[in-house]
Amino acid sequence: MSCSAAAECCCSEPNGNKSNNGRVTWEGCSVLLDINDGDRLVFARLSPAAKLKIGNKNCSLQPLIGTPFGSLFQLDGTSLSPFIPSPQADATNNEEIKDDGQPNVESRDNRELVDNNTAQTLTGEDIEAMRRQGAGGNEIIEALIANSATYEKKTAFSQEKYRRKKQKKYAPKVLMRRPVARSICEAYFKKYPSKIGFLRVDTLSLLLSMANVSANSDILVVDMISGLLTGAVAERLGGTGFVCNSYLGQSPYSMDIVRIFNFSDEICKRVVRCPISDLLSSKESPEQILQVADVNDVCNVETQSNDLMGSTANTDEISHSSGNEISDLGAENENIPVIRACKVTKAGEKAPQETIDSWKENGFSSLLIAAPEMDIWPLVRDVLPLLSNSAPFAIYHQYLQPLATCMHNLQLAKMAIGLQLSEPWLREYQVLPSRTHPSMQMSAFGGYILTGTRICSSSN
Repeated sequence: MSCSAAAECCCSEPNGNKSNNGRVTWEGCSVLLDINDGDRLVFARLSPAAKLKIGNKNCSLQPLIGTPFGSLFQLDGTSLSPFIPSPQADATNNEEIKDDGQPNVESRDNRELVDNNTAQTLTGEDIEAMRRQGAGGNEIIEALIANSATYEKKTAFSQEKYRRKKQKKYAPKVLMRRPVARSICEAYFKKYPSKIGFLRVDTLSLLLSMANVSANSDILVVDMISGLLTGAVAERLGGTGFVCNSYLGQSPYSMDIVRIFNFSDEICKRVVRCPISDLLSSKESPEQILQVADVNDVCNVETQSNDLMGSTANTDEISHSSGNEISDLGAENENIPVIRACKVTKAGEKAPQETIDSWKENGFSSLLIAAPEMDIWPLVRDVLPLLSNSAPFAIYHQYLQPLATCMHNLQLAKMAIGLQLSEPWLREYQVLPSRTHPSMQMSAFGGYILTGTRICSSSN
């Protein structure tokens, strides 16, 4: 199933269904389900008929409706129920720290343990018998620990690791996260980074900051990363100003990810589309417009192929049932028709002509570009004059050379000042008692960003 089909969601619901200012889920909203601490990430649209496959069991998502975002659930049989920590797990965690706050230093170690598959006396038949008798996942885990000959000899860290491993198998946990710019970017970067141009979350935040995206701004966006940048800008504007998603040619770029955000009607109305040729129609000379038209013809074929790829790309394992739309990041491609529950305001409508005329007269407040598959300089040369004087811009690309060429040409043409080419850098740390260290696996590359300020050259 494509992300557009999987993550198709209502942009808004009546205000009566959004209790606590959207802090509680409602029927028809999108959620990001984090299964077993990031082992599997699923975008789902909540409905009474929606189901999620965990292991070999299909679980209804009905219990998730009406609960706060950030709630933690546990698979109990074939249903999801609120997670309640076991006293044994809390006792294991408390043993790691002394009363004075200092970590305990254990005398036990694992040097005498031999992994020969004889330590566990509980067999698979015994576990199946417990399940037939109605035993839950936590009961099976405690039985496995009680029948392990080496559990008590392990260190506290090893015991916690053993318990966590069994919990993932017999009592999976599901964390319901709100789909915002950060969580969506992290999910796609972890499972399907090529769909968002390998844009890391710290790079996305730096793009928004360097482009001065703030309330009541009119932002010009060239987004070829499935709508992630457009959605992040609209989220920050919060229903003020406009986000103009522009494109070359007559075929708009894919905005599938924007539909995952639970945007209200007011925010959806502020996300509009407009071809670059319409914005340039009265600001450029006929020779320049002809040149842009030639570029559009060349890019049309690429755009159509990109849209086709974007509409069929995605994921590792997908569950689908009547009235249910679920997208599992990292699965094989499947085409399944979208089931639309109701007709609501849709983000990405064509910009009104009076708004386009206002942009031509006054210019945009900022420019953001994320076009990993295009030559940056011809695009920047055409759209930079659409900005107002002294307006900032930020350009992302996966590779350094296209941005270096663009920076050099901007300096020669005297179109911008304050040009800076930067490489974001991020290091994540694990923070636990006696185990604080950089994460063992982390991203070493987050792309490059070219920033600057547009000026009015003498030729203009």
